[in-house]
Amino acid sequence: MTGNQAKHKSKTITRRRALAVTGGTVAAGGLAVGGYQAAFADETTGTAAATATASATSSSSSECMTLMTSVTEGPYYLDNALVRKDITEGKSGVPLTLRLTVVDATDGCTPVPGAAVEIWHCDAWGYYSGYTTANPGGSAPAESEDGSTADDNTYLRGYQIANANGVVKFETIFPGWYTPRTCHIHVKVHTGGEKEDGTYEGGKVNYTGQFFFDDEIAQEIFTLEPYSQHSGSYTTLDNDMVYDGGGASSGLLTLKAVKTGNPARGYKGFLILGIDPDAENTGAGGGGGGEGGTPPSGEPPADAPTDAATDSASASTSASAS
Repeated sequence: MTGNQAKHKSKTITRRRALAVTGGTVAAGGLAVGGYQAAFADETTGTAAATATASATSSSSSECMTLMTSVTEGPYYLDNALVRKDITEGKSGVPLTLRLTVVDATDGCTPVPGAAVEIWHCDAWGYYSGYTTANPGGSAPAESEDGSTADDNTYLRGYQIANANGVVKFETIFPGWYTPRTCHIHVKVHTGGEKEDGTYEGGKVNYTGQFFFDDEIAQEIFTLEPYSQHSGSYTTLDNDMVYDGGGASSGLLTLKAVKTGNPARGYKGFLILGIDPDAENTGAGGGGGGEGGTPPSGEPPADAPTDAATDSASASTSASAS
């Protein structure tokens, strides 16, 4: 292990982990394989082929459970994201292409064309657009020092509308981290609305959750520039207060390197999102997730302002548990 990797090694913190999932997700096995094929299918794939894939996928899976969650949307949500594929706005980092497939878990895991998938996440140093003065913990340059011309209110946020296969694609960067969370991306799935003036309007939120990343891949990326300029204690999946260890069923992305042995070239990630189009789950104002509910208005969240505060909270939790 290199020195930089050691720097990002998570502290052993005993703490109560929040219950992140109240339901299940799309089952593994045949559905996951079929979803991978659909998610990475060529843009010209016809509707008939997509239907055939969905049918084979459904029949080869023993069950198709609804992906629902009690995870809050977190303190960094902004309801002003644009409909766009590339959300980087010039932010530097390891390229990440997301291919996400939305299926109706109540109807044989058929695709949900027209569903709007919304994502948002921090930059390489742990900063979110809209909250660029919030302290990500550890030691990091000020967000303004990254040299990008990104809009401080919109970078690394966006919507995409699912095609006939239920697939959406995003071009972004691998997220950084902030204390005390592991590396993650927030997500909402909307249905019933429509694109208007470059934004998604109306409808309702069917699912609110988070995507997660394999620890070994994340820690390797965090040794690269510009991530390596953020030093401190990176929280691994096992110690995260949201991720519950369920793998893909809990939001763990499957990652494929663009070039084996060269993480700087980037990754492709995929996941199937099984939703109930009749359900509603905004994730606002309550539930598990451990991120707090009130936006910090430029200050760090109450549960994750600095290393000192994290150490204090950890000591208190350990004392209570002992």
